[in-house]
Amino acid sequence: MAATTEEALGYEQARDELIEVVRRLETGGTTLEESLALWERGEELAKVCRRWLEGARARLDAALSTGETEPGADEDA
Repeated sequence: MAATTEEALGYEQARDELIEVVRRLETGGTTLEESLALWERGEELAKVCRRWLEGARARLDAALSTGETEPGADEDA
């Protein structure tokens, strides 16, 4: 999958396609070649999802660390 295609996929789109790939693999009825292609596509989609989640985690961590350093952040309301 080209990098531009990966970048164009949102998390939800990649996740939904990954779910469909897994469903097709679990259902069976595909040739070995089709199954391998599905597996490879699933691996690519999982990487896209992982990058989105890691990016979200980094943003949350950054927001939390910024909030901890602001004056009064430790005070109870």
